[in-house]
Order: sequence, then C-alpha cells, then structure tokens
Amino acid sequence: MDTLRQLVFGDVAFETSEEHLEFQYKFLCVVMLASAAITGLLVFVSASGSNPIDPEHVRSMNIFTAGSILFWLALRGRKAWFLPVAWGFQVLCVLEYVSALYYVSVDELRAIWFMTNIPGVYLLLGQRAGFVVTLGTALGLSVFNADLPSPYSPNALATLVSGVIFLGFFFHFYADRSISYFVRMRDSNKQLYYMAMHDQLTEVFNARAYYQVCDCFIAQSQRSSAAYAVLFIDLDHFKSINDTHGHAVGDVVLRKAAECIRKSLRASDIVGRVGGEEFSVFLPNANADGAFQAAENIRKAIEALSIEIAPERSLKITASIGVAVHQQPDQTMQEIQSKADLAMYSAKKSGRNRVSSFSGAPA
Repeated sequence: MDTLRQLVFGDVAFETSEEHLEFQYKFLCVVMLASAAITGLLVFVSASGSNPIDPEHVRSMNIFTAGSILFWLALRGRKAWFLPVAWGFQVLCVLEYVSALYYVSVDELRAIWFMTNIPGVYLLLGQRAGFVVTLGTALGLSVFNADLPSPYSPNALATLVSGVIFLGFFFHFYADRSISYFVRMRDSNKQLYYMAMHDQLTEVFNARAYYQVCDCFIAQSQRSSAAYAVLFIDLDHFKSINDTHGHAVGDVVLRKAAECIRKSLRASDIVGRVGGEEFSVFLPNANADGAFQAAENIRKAIEALSIEIAPERSLKITASIGVAVHQQPDQTMQEIQSKADLAMYSAKKSGRNRVSSFSGAPA
C-alpha cells in the first residue's frame, strides 16, 4: 500500500496545517489517473468495434488521456503546483466534454460529463470557480444547443440545465459548510496544540515541549557540528514575593519576567518554563562569549523591570543565571542543563543577581 501511495502521489510532505491542501492534492492525482484510465478504456472499446465513436472525438480522447497523464506527472511530488495543474486539467476536461457533446450526437447522455465536472471543481478549486463553471455550463448548453448536430429537445434541455444549476447550488453550500467546518477544526487543533506546548501563565514553552524542541536542536547541531549553549534562569527571592504579596502578584512577576526574557533574545532562541520560577534558554549557534553576553543582557533587563503591583507601588526583581556551553560531541540536553543548573547555584552563592558560567566563576 505504501508503495502504491508513493507511486501515485510521489515524495511529498504536508504540514499539519495543510490537511485541506493534502486532500485536494491527492484527490486531483486520483481523478487525473482515473480520467485517463476511463477515457483510454473507451478508446480501446471503440477501436475493438464494440462501441464505435466518431474519429474526431477519438482524437480528442487520445489528447485528453495523454494530457491527464502529463498533468499528473507534473503534479506528482510537487504540492506547490497544485493550483495551476488543477486549472489546466479543468480546461482540458471542458474541452473534452465539448468535443463529446458535438461529435457523439448518438449518445443522449453525453452531457452528463458536464454535471460530473461540477463537484470536482467545487472540491478542487473552491466556490468561486465552481460558481463560474456552473453558470458557464448552464449558459453554454442553453445558447449553443441549437448549433449541435443533434440538439436536445426543449424539455431535455430544461431538465439538463436545471440539473446543472441544482448540482451547482448543492455543492456551493456543501463546500461552504465543509470548508467552514474544516477551518474551525483547524483553528481548534492549532489552539489545542499551542496549549499543549506552552505554559499558560507565561506563554513560553512548557517543560515537556521545551526539552523536546531542544533535543531536536541538539540532534541537528551534532550533525552539523554547530555550537550551542543553555542558560538556566532563577528569579531571586521569588518565594518571599509570593509570601509577602500573594500568588496573584507572583503570577504577574512570572509573566513580566518571561516577556523580558523573550525580548532579550534572538528569534531563533528557545525559552521554556521548567520550574515554578525557573526558566531555561537554548541558544543555537552560540559560543561561550555569546552565551555569557546573552545571559548578561537578560539579567540587566530583569533588573531594570519595574512591576506595578498597586497604584503608585511597584516591585523590583532580579535573577541569577547559569551558563553552560556545548563541549562534548554526544552531550545530551539533560547533561548540559545540569551544568547550567550548577552554574546558576554558583551565581546564587556568590550574591545573586549575576551570571555564572559552568566553571563557577562569577560575573
């Protein structure tokens, strides 16, 4: 089964937010292959004499079969090409259906292909394209019916056009509700994913998600031999803040401190809350000097905070920060975090409100 999927869809990956595109992509691949197979079968049956078809339309069917395969090959493994391929295939389909309508006049049901086309347009190209194709099909059948070698009767034409319009309206509202439901589900999943990955109070990564992300960064760094560092940040005297001012004020302090840490870092740096008042920072592509300077920037920024806890009353806080730099090729996140933790305790013992490297030398 996996081999068949690889053959049909190619080597293509979709993000978790691309569920709808993934459906459209795979649906179009299957439709193009099925269309080529069915049309090719009809050509074979005609050639065998079982169901002769006008030679002009056979030529059109051969072009359609080859075009469907070429469009599939163009799309296979290239999700970015979905929209132009979908439109190109739609144009090819309409031309094939027009050929059948004109050249296969002995087939009273030949116009049914226009009706089968409408659901695919709504599913692949959306409501606007579906509306345009539905309206164009209804008008085209009405206006050019008299020019066909074997026109439909007024009653048959009325039934056909009514069916096209009804099908168009049906799939218009179906697509509207389906897409609306999909969008709500996607947004809900995004929100749930965010909540599962982030600390609700500070909005930085929670401990589980933080360590998972760091493990991925470490694996990448090991493959590329890139440097990295970890900072361990502990807010000084945080217990006394809770005891003196209450947990509500303590929550405000944590939020402000987390915001301050984020603003002091690069976009590529990772921040997680790993304990009550403890934060950890992963610094990719950082050497010892760069990591120490980043820690010092955070320390100064936290020291400069003035947190309003009541009218005309503010609170000052400080933090002790430990720095550990990648030194061993096979070093794990747990090992480097432990070194940063030891360095942070060294900063505490040296008087707090300072940065200490793993060597224990105070700033």
